Amino acid sequence: MRHSFMPDILPHRDREINEIASIMVPALRGETPSNIFIYGKTGTGKTAVVKFVGGELETKGKELGKHINFVYINCEVVDTQYRLLQNIANHFINEWDERIPFTGWPTDEVYSKLIEKIDRIGGVTTVILDEVDKLKGDEALYNLSRINIQLKNAKVSIVGISNDLKFTEFLDPRVKSSLGEENIIFPPYDAAQLQDILLQRVEMGLKPNSIDDDVIPLCAALAAQEHGDARRALDLLRMSAEIAERKGLDKITKSFVRVAQNKIEIDRVIEVVKTLPTQSKLILISILLRERHDNKKSSNNPINTGEVYEIYKDLCKKTRIDSLTQRRVADLISELDMLGIITARVISKGRYGRTREIKLSTDADEITRILKNDEVYLNISNYKINAQTRLI
Repeated sequence: MRHSFMPDILPHRDREINEIASIMVPALRGETPSNIFIYGKTGTGKTAVVKFVGGELETKGKELGKHINFVYINCEVVDTQYRLLQNIANHFINEWDERIPFTGWPTDEVYSKLIEKIDRIGGVTTVILDEVDKLKGDEALYNLSRINIQLKNAKVSIVGISNDLKFTEFLDPRVKSSLGEENIIFPPYDAAQLQDILLQRVEMGLKPNSIDDDVIPLCAALAAQEHGDARRALDLLRMSAEIAERKGLDKITKSFVRVAQNKIEIDRVIEVVKTLPTQSKLILISILLRERHDNKKSSNNPINTGEVYEIYKDLCKKTRIDSLTQRRVADLISELDMLGIITARVISKGRYGRTREIKLSTDADEITRILKNDEVYLNISNYKINAQTRLI
């Protein structure tokens, strides 16, 4: 039921599987496959398809006596050049090899060790860089894209996976030139396709007749609204099953899906709010204080960017934190909007220009509960807003 599980068949991704396989298959002839960049929204099957194709090619390589190696790296975790090269090199370690430490070596030495290890193994190595846009700097991609010049007995290709369609636009021109990538875009799943994915998992993971007929269509419809995210659909189904099991019931109903949806949304908000940088937390608290002020007065006046900035500046003074410019604060408000914590709607004021009406997307009490033990919030939780929208 978890999206980390890899089924033998990936529904509705035959075209993408065949396209990636056709680009990678020269590895079976000992040739260097083209580098590939794969784009698509979260939960569209990018990582699953690449791992699936990689596993099939490794199996075929063993049958043919060819050295086919796949190294998977999540760049959200391994995000620097040193750690990336270190992780790839340690993938080829054997019992008499020295492991490259987590830190401490010169990067050039790590790079030399990587070349030595890959050349010793030989064959074709494909490095899969998931969330490649999270890599810091262009040096890692540049070095990997040119590594074949220094290899004698082996070849390397790169598969980059990203949610950001414009990622390569911001790369150094030398890196773009060296990569010479092929681009593949994964479209979102529609509701019918998500139903097929869920049906496959139900057949594998649940007892017969343990789910109402309207549960799968509901999970698929809710996930289709979230850009066709298969992970969300699977999470909804899995959590619904867990809730039913905890209650000692032997059937999943759509009421459990609604409970699961609410829990997933709260869990997501908790994670996002807790990990916000300090400046973003101060902006969120500014909006929270203003909404509390409105609720006490039983008014529903939307807050605008200027008001948020004035409260934010006061909070920075109270906490002795340097305040940002209004332009930068506006950018951080946009980020909070993208994260779904607030809504920031641009409205026209005629000859007075434009502003944004800002509201919390999540209940104020819920955000207060999430922040109640946060150091930043504890320092300013007792402050209130006066009629002039200033801190008191």
